[in-house]
Amino acid sequence: MTELVAASPGLFPLPDWAKDDLSDLKGHQKHDLISGNEGDDIVATYDEARAEVVDLQTEAGLDLVGEGQLRWDDMLAHPLAVHDNVETRGIVRYYDNNNFYRDPVVTGDLTFDGDVAAELEAAAERTDSLQAVLPGPYSLADLATDEHYGDEAEFLDAVADFLADEADAFPDVETLFLLEPSLVENPPEDGEDERASEAIDAVASAVDADVVAHTYWGALDEKVYAHLLDADVDAVGFDFVNEQEDNLYNINEYGATDDVALGLVNGQNTLQEEPDAIRERVEWVQEQTPGAEFDRAYLTVNTESFYLPYAEFERKLAALAEAASTQEVTA
Repeated sequence: MTELVAASPGLFPLPDWAKDDLSDLKGHQKHDLISGNEGDDIVATYDEARAEVVDLQTEAGLDLVGEGQLRWDDMLAHPLAVHDNVETRGIVRYYDNNNFYRDPVVTGDLTFDGDVAAELEAAAERTDSLQAVLPGPYSLADLATDEHYGDEAEFLDAVADFLADEADAFPDVETLFLLEPSLVENPPEDGEDERASEAIDAVASAVDADVVAHTYWGALDEKVYAHLLDADVDAVGFDFVNEQEDNLYNINEYGATDDVALGLVNGQNTLQEEPDAIRERVEWVQEQTPGAEFDRAYLTVNTESFYLPYAEFERKLAALAEAASTQEVTA
């Protein structure tokens, strides 16, 4: 019998009240933000919003509770965008959609920062089922510009070491979701795919927690997937909203980790999934992968959910929690 666990890949939308308040505050404190400093009012607003989304997940019944990454205006690029040795420059399209982030240009050594750990420490005061989220090293390197290391392999290693140091500072977390959409959107070439797997392995090894390498916006190329299975991760995540057949092919052809993350709820569309429909999709995946016997299935949103209006986001989390609460799906 497969254990069903309700979770999310993080990067939540801001509550509506917080979005309005922060828009006003950031307009008044633009100079501080450009210089890298957040005013006390902005910090307090984010703290209140974080508490709200942590409580929301707990009340909805999610098995794993994240801090929401509400401060991540630059989305997955955030851990670099706030680093002292990184300059944020021009506006860049975030993958192939209508969101944008500031280009993080690495101009010095990627030393330990602790920004993500501090947010998790705050969330840990409100939950005993804490989940962490980080960009995967390949995706973070792909989103950044290197003006310091001068070599792609060395830069990827440096990003992996940086993320490993950040993860090593986390409070006790049950699970770490490493988000790796670039493995799909800009897949590594021959040789690079093995280095990407080794980089993921380095970050995963830094935490005493279950690690999910969550990929989305399609399916992985065969060789990239095969190398990803070599990394020391507990689960690989699959986007079954945007791509079904190729993801099923990879699982059936190359096998899978003992656990799996199933992206079954659409993080970019307000259409509401019902709990029964989510459970049926879990059963369908298992019927289509007869050789895979998963110990645990994380039921999750396929992508980051900051694209969603806050009310729809709340309903989707509740549907995931209810779907996972019925442990009747057999392998």
